[in-house]
Amino acid sequence: MLRTTLAVLSGLAASAAALDPIEAYGNKFFNKDGSQFFIKGVAYQLVPDDPLIDTNQCKLDAKLMKDLGANAIRVYHVDAGKDHDGCMKAFDEAGVYVMLDMDTFNTYIEPTMLYWNTSQFDKYAEVMDTFQKYDNVLGLFVGNENIAKRQDSPVAPFLKAAARDMKAYRDRKGYRKIPVGYSAADIQELRPMLQNYLTCGGNSSEIIDFFALNSYSWCDPSTYEQSTYDKLQEYAKNFPVPIFFSETGCNVPGPRKFDDQDAVFGKLMVNDWSGAMVYEWIQEQNNYGLIEYGPPAKSNKRADDVVDGFTRKGTPTPRNPEFNNLKTKWASIHPTGVSKGDYDTKSISTRACPMSTSGGWWQVNGNVRLPTLGETKTGAFESSPSATADPSATATTGSKSGDKSGSGSQSSSSAQATGGSEKGKTDKENSSDRPLALIGATLAGLVLSLAILL
Repeated sequence: MLRTTLAVLSGLAASAAALDPIEAYGNKFFNKDGSQFFIKGVAYQLVPDDPLIDTNQCKLDAKLMKDLGANAIRVYHVDAGKDHDGCMKAFDEAGVYVMLDMDTFNTYIEPTMLYWNTSQFDKYAEVMDTFQKYDNVLGLFVGNENIAKRQDSPVAPFLKAAARDMKAYRDRKGYRKIPVGYSAADIQELRPMLQNYLTCGGNSSEIIDFFALNSYSWCDPSTYEQSTYDKLQEYAKNFPVPIFFSETGCNVPGPRKFDDQDAVFGKLMVNDWSGAMVYEWIQEQNNYGLIEYGPPAKSNKRADDVVDGFTRKGTPTPRNPEFNNLKTKWASIHPTGVSKGDYDTKSISTRACPMSTSGGWWQVNGNVRLPTLGETKTGAFESSPSATADPSATATTGSKSGDKSGSGSQSSSSAQATGGSEKGKTDKENSSDRPLALIGATLAGLVLSLAILL
C-alpha cells in the first residue's frame, strides 16, 4: 500500500512540475503566477527537417540543457505531420519552453517574389494546429531574416500580413494567445525602422506580438558601447511588445565568454529586453556548437545520423570552455523583473511608422496598406492613416548553417527556408522563479487525503 501511495504521489509531483503557458503582455513575458519570464535559450536544430520527433534524443539533450541552465529553445524547421508528443514532454519536464518557425521549405516569404497566399497560410496553420496544444510553446515566428539585403525591405508588409492572418486564425480557432512574432537579422542600416514598422499603426490585430533580433555584434572581449548594444537599447526603450535576442554569441576571436549576457540581464537593458537565445546547441561547420555528439563522422556511420560530416545523434558532450562559460554565466544571473500586477502598460510607446529614405535601405513609406491573402506585389503599396496609437491596445495577451561574420551588421541566413511539413492536422520553467510553495501545499493536501482513505 505504501508503495502504491508513493507511486501515486510521484506521478502527481511530475504532473505538478509541468510548465504553464507564458503570456505576452505589454512589452514583457509573464508566468502564470504573474512573475516576469526571461529567456535563457539556445538554438536547436540537429537535423534539417525536424529535431522534435526523436524522443530519446530529446530526453538526452533536455537533461543537459537543464544542467546548462537553459529554459527555452528555438527550432527553425518542423514537420507538422509528425508526432511531437515525446519531445515536447521531454523538454517540458526539463523546464524548457519551445519557440518555432512556422514557414516551411516551400512557403518562406521570399524577397525576390513578394506574395502571401493560401498555400503559405495553410502550411503556417498546420504548424500552429499541431503545436498549439503544448503549454510549453512560447512563441511562433512568421519568418527569420527575410530582410537581409539592401533591396529587401518591401518584404516587411508581407511579414506583417502573415502575422495579422495567423493571429486572426489563432483567435478564430479558439487557441490560447500564443505570441506570433518575427526574427530579424541585425542590420545597422535597418535599425530601428524594421522593428518600429512591424509594431506601428495603432491596430493591435495587425502588429507582431514580439520582435526578436539575431545579433552578433558583441564579440568577446567587448563592451556595451563597442558592441553597439547601447544603440540597440536606445531603440528598445519602452518598446510596445517584448523584444529579445533570438540568436547571439559571436565566436570571433573565441573562446566565447558570453559577457553580453551581463548586459542583457543587467540594469542597463533588463527593463526593456526579455532575454536571449544563444547560437547554437550542436557543433557544425560554423563552429558555434555548445555540444557535440562525437568526433567527425566516419564513413561507416549511418547516413541518418550524419549531416555535413557531423554526427547528429547520441549522448551530448559539452564543448568547453564555451559550455561551462555559459553555464557559469547564467548561474550568476537572476533577473527578477516586475510583477504583472505592478506593471503599467502606459509606460510603453508605439512608434510612428517609418518613412522611406532616398537612397537608404528602408523603402516602405509609412503605414502602407497591408497585402491581402493571395495578393502579389506588382507596385508600391500606398500609405494609409494610422489608427489611434493606444499603448494599452498593443498589450497583447497574446539548421542554420554557414559561417557567422560576427560583425553585427548582418548575420548569415542560409537557413531561410524553414520547415518541411508534409501533412498537417486541420483542427487542431519549470522555472526556478516559479513558486514551490503552491506545489508543496497541493501535495500535502493529497497526502492527507490519501492517508484518510487508507
